Amino acid sequence: MVEWKPWTASAIFAAVYAALAPGKVPGLRMDRPTIALAGAAAMLAFGVMDLREAAGSVDSSTIVLLFSMMILSGYLRLAGLFDAATEAVAVRKPGPTAMLAIVVALSGMLSAFFVNDVVCVALTPLIIGLCRRLGRPTVPYLVALATASNVGSTATITGNPQNMIIGSLSGISYARFAARLGPIAVAGLAITFAMVALVYRRALREESPPRPAPPPLRPCRARRGLLIRSGLVAAATVAAFFAGVPAAGAALAAAAVLMLDRLRPGRAYESVDWPLLVMFMGLFAVVHGFESNVVRLWDLSRLIGEGSSVVPLSLASVFLSNLVSNVPAVLLFEPLLAAIPDKEAGWLALAMSSTLAGNLTLLGSVANLIVAEGARREGEDLGFLEYLKVGVPLTIVTVGVGIAWLALTSY
Repeated sequence: MVEWKPWTASAIFAAVYAALAPGKVPGLRMDRPTIALAGAAAMLAFGVMDLREAAGSVDSSTIVLLFSMMILSGYLRLAGLFDAATEAVAVRKPGPTAMLAIVVALSGMLSAFFVNDVVCVALTPLIIGLCRRLGRPTVPYLVALATASNVGSTATITGNPQNMIIGSLSGISYARFAARLGPIAVAGLAITFAMVALVYRRALREESPPRPAPPPLRPCRARRGLLIRSGLVAAATVAAFFAGVPAAGAALAAAAVLMLDRLRPGRAYESVDWPLLVMFMGLFAVVHGFESNVVRLWDLSRLIGEGSSVVPLSLASVFLSNLVSNVPAVLLFEPLLAAIPDKEAGWLALAMSSTLAGNLTLLGSVANLIVAEGARREGEDLGFLEYLKVGVPLTIVTVGVGIAWLALTSY
């Protein structure tokens, strides 16, 4: 008798991932979170797994960490950290190339610790305002913001959602993760600066008449106090990460401390990307249904062989991350990583490649789309083909550097 569960799980899994690539279903107004949720519901409805198993498949540490980091980043934004940083740049009126270096360094450094998506939400309108104020073209700096936020987020577990998943599933410590991938992020930011400066060398020499900008917000006493408190809590949280405190618990404690404030909590909740959390939970269930009923029947060790997995895994991750997005791709690779002899090298290669792959096209990462959509709302245009000028060569070079570094340092 033919077992029906593997066929049903395979059909649902294939349908979900086919829809995730374009992010919509023809004839229906569905987005990626809705697609993932519908896939999880289908797994339950067709009896592939029950509700208890589906709930158990959700990695609570990842969800708690992502939620808490969004709250923490939201308080830093509300306290005026991002405004203060851009105002400090505007006051000094740096040259075009110096300003490009500042944008790359600032977005890369902030994204390394405070979720690149949130950083892009906060910095996009501020950088556009800065460009207008100083009479600079916006496109080179917007491209730099998007690409540097992706590259910088490679460095740590809290840099982006897919790293959070990998950190939770792999058990690699925060300090170990940063020590192995931090050098790739630093080198990648230098390459990002050089690539954007080269591609837009003419545009960076051009200047347009400065446009009037609204006066900078001067923090009142309460806002200044919130900025100091948020900064201290953020610094303590990062220190706790490096000290080996479980990341989810440390981040949740930090979020709770910040919410013990006179500021209305609803303003902080506005910084939480609720649809992204829904997509995560739905994908956890879909992937678990497929893995437990289909992948467990495969002999994955024969597919991997005895050699190093860094190169093939990285290349496969770049391809799949641009096909279905990097978060679903990471979840799809989980059963494969379980069969790799050097699991740490495999997980780190997956984190590096899935993150840097986001720079290939404008659709490669949520951070890119946030920058493009934020620019559109401000009357600026960051087009798909325009982004490719930097995205394609930057991805090829940075992934190559990442592969070489991990291959040389794996032990």
